[in-house]
Amino acid sequence: MTLRLSVIGTGYLGATHAACMAELGYEVIGVDIDPAKVAILQSGTVPFYEPGLDEVLARNIAAGRLHFTTSLEEAGAFASIHFICVGTPQAAGSQRADMSQVFGSVDGLAPFLQPGALVVGKSTVPVGTAAMIEEQLKAIAAPGVEVAWNPEFLREGFAVEDTLHPDRLVIGARSQRAEDLLREVYAPMIAEGIPFLVTDFPTAELVKVSANSFLATKISFINAMAEVCEAAGADVTKLAEAIGYDTRIGSRFLAAGLGFGGGCLPKDIRAFMARAGELGADEALMFLREVDQINLRRRSHTVDLARKTLGGSFTDKRVTVLGAAFKPNSDDVRDSPALDVAVAMNNAGADVVVHDPKGLANAARVYPTLRYDNDVMAALTGADLVVHATEWMLYRELDPAAVAAVVRQRHVIDARNTLDPALWRAAGWSYRALGRPNA
Repeated sequence: MTLRLSVIGTGYLGATHAACMAELGYEVIGVDIDPAKVAILQSGTVPFYEPGLDEVLARNIAAGRLHFTTSLEEAGAFASIHFICVGTPQAAGSQRADMSQVFGSVDGLAPFLQPGALVVGKSTVPVGTAAMIEEQLKAIAAPGVEVAWNPEFLREGFAVEDTLHPDRLVIGARSQRAEDLLREVYAPMIAEGIPFLVTDFPTAELVKVSANSFLATKISFINAMAEVCEAAGADVTKLAEAIGYDTRIGSRFLAAGLGFGGGCLPKDIRAFMARAGELGADEALMFLREVDQINLRRRSHTVDLARKTLGGSFTDKRVTVLGAAFKPNSDDVRDSPALDVAVAMNNAGADVVVHDPKGLANAARVYPTLRYDNDVMAALTGADLVVHATEWMLYRELDPAAVAAVVRQRHVIDARNTLDPALWRAAGWSYRALGRPNA
C-alpha cells in the first residue's frame, strides 16, 4: 500500500518537501491556511523561485500523487504521517523564535489525527519543542499518536537536490515504531547509502541550529579577517585560499564579502542564543553575538566605502545595486544584505536603482520606495557607482567595457568578491572590494 503523507505549511520548506515526497512515489497532501497560495500550488505553479521545483510540482500533480487543501480535517483523514513545515520567524521585539505557527498547526491538526498517527517536525525550533508538542498532543489527540523530529537542511537554490539526495537524515524518535515509519518514508535515500542518524529529541532539534551557527561563524570569521586585511593592505581572497587548503578548515564558506542573510541563518542564531539563555547556558553562545555583529558590520562598511568612493557624499549621485535577493538562484529577500545596503544609501541621499534577475517583485513589496529596473543595462545607465551585492552569474558575465559605455562614472564596488578585478580595471574602472587592496 502506498504511503500517504501530509505536509502542514506550504512555504519554501513545505512546498518543496511535499513535491519531493510525491516524486518518491507517495501520495501527498499539502495544507496551508492561505487559499490563494493553495490555489496557485494546485494549478501546478510554485509561488516563489526555486530551480527545478516547478517541474517536480507539476509532474506530480498531473500524476495524481499530490494535491493541496486548506483543510486540516482532510489531511487528518488522508494521511497517517504528518510533517510540520511551518515558519518560525524571529518574534517581534525579541531574539526568540515565534512559535505560534508550530503550536497552532499542531493544535489545529490534533482533533483529526487517526489513532497511531505520527507527527514529524521539520521546522527549525528551539530545543525542547518536540517534548512540548508531545505533551500538547497527549491532551487533545487520539490514542497512540507519536511525535518525531526530522530537521531540514535545505539550501535555497538547491532545495530539490537537497531533499531528494540529502547529505544526511537525522531523526529524533522515542520509539522503534516512529523510527521504522521514517525509515520506510526515506527508504529510497537510505538505499543510496545516505547516513540515517537516530537521536533523542533534543539532539535532533539542536542539529540544524548548530550547523547554521557553525556556518555563520565561519562566514563571519573570514569577514573579520577581511577587516584586518583592509587595515594591513592584504588580500582576503588569497588568505582564504591559503587557509582553505588546510583540511582541518576547508575552503567552503570562506568567501569574504557582504555577509549572510535570508530567512534562516540570522534568525536561527539569534533564537539559539535566546534559548540558551532560557536554559542557563547563555555564556556558551556569547560568541554568536559577535558573529552577528561582524555580519551586520559588513553592510554598514559597504555603505561607508560607497560614500568614500563618491567623494564623501551621496548627494546627486546615482548608485546601481546589482542584486536584491539574499543569495543567487533565489527570489528570497528576507534580511537581504543587498537591500539593506540599497536602503541605507537611498536614505543617505543617493538615487538608487536596484536590479535582480528574480527578486524584484518581492523587494518592491518590502521596500516600495526604492527604484527597480528589470533590465540590467538600463539599471546601469547613468550610474556614478555600481555595487555588486548578490553574486548572480549574470553579473560575473557582464562586459566591463559595455557597462563603461552607459555609466556616468566608472566606479565599482565588488561586495561579493566574485568579479574579475583585472578585467574591470583594464576597462578603465576604479575597482574596490571588501578585504582586498584597492590597486
